[in-house]
Order: sequence, then structure tokens, then C-alpha cells
Amino acid sequence: MSNKNDKITVENINAPGSSTRVNAAKYKAMHRAFLKILPHHSPGATQKEIVELVKPYLPEELFPGGATSGWWAKTVQLDLEAKGLVVREASKPLRWHKC
Repeated sequence: MSNKNDKITVENINAPGSSTRVNAAKYKAMHRAFLKILPHHSPGATQKEIVELVKPYLPEELFPGGATSGWWAKTVQLDLEAKGLVVREASKPLRWHKC
């Protein structure tokens, strides 16, 4: 089991070649929730939809009342997109789905 100070390195599709270290427990919890709710095919889900859909799957002790879930959903989305696991659709509003 990881402690609250463990870190994980994430990438950002918008900043190729750069990485950031973030809380591993929060990242992993959001990663699980994100992949659980993200559609496999187009039309995908908008950022607003993603933020709402992940909340029921997040542990209350890490995200009390859904706190900071929007930031973490975006962090996971950018990381998974950079790793080629999530596709950004050419739509307005932007939508994402699994590869």
C-alpha cells in the first residue's frame, strides 16, 4: 500500500518531453475511475461529463465531497493522452474516448 507522500510521474500532451510528479494515491484512484467511465468509441465524453461521471468512483478519503476531482481528471486525461491511451476528438466541445 502506498502512503500519501508517494509520487508518480505524469506526462502532458500539451508539453511534450516534460513531466511532473504528483500524488500517486490520488492519481491511481482517478486513473481507475477515469478508465471506468470513459467511452470506448466516439462521440466520447466532454471534460465536464468526465468530471461528473468519475465522482461516484472516487474514494471519499482522497476526494472528500469530490474536492479537486476536476484538476485530477484533467491531469489523468493529459497523461493518458500523452501515452496514447486516450484520443482527443476534433469536436466542439472537445471529447475524449479510449483508444
